[in-house]
Amino acid sequence: MAEATDALDRDLIALLRHDSRMPAALLAKQLKVSRSTVQNRIARLQRSGLLLGFTVRLRTDMATGGVRAITQIEVRGGAGDRVVAALRRLPEVVKIYSTNGRWDLVAEIRTEDLAGFDQTLRQLRDVEGIAASETSLLLAEHR
Repeated sequence: MAEATDALDRDLIALLRHDSRMPAALLAKQLKVSRSTVQNRIARLQRSGLLLGFTVRLRTDMATGGVRAITQIEVRGGAGDRVVAALRRLPEVVKIYSTNGRWDLVAEIRTEDLAGFDQTLRQLRDVEGIAASETSLLLAEHR
């Protein structure tokens, strides 16, 4: 079980989310603690399983060069597991979330071009158990 986090842990995580390559000395300066405190906190967060690793964030509009969309899905009856399994078989569906409200699932779609996007939507419409869906293209990310 992960250890409880405190305000310093949360502030450290927020800084790492913004720039996971920030040097420990700069993190320490911004947090007003010693460099060794930052290093120890990062090590503890990794050991506890809360901090799984570090990553690179790319500008999605430049990095993918393709088409990105969000599809909201209404599932018919008790077909949720079957629909999720069918969506997982579509390589263009990169993430699937369950949600509340009008829609049961939200799927993130990435394709190389509009023709591939059209094909993916056609495949999605053929998934048995989907009662309705609505898709929105992701145009630009605002930070």
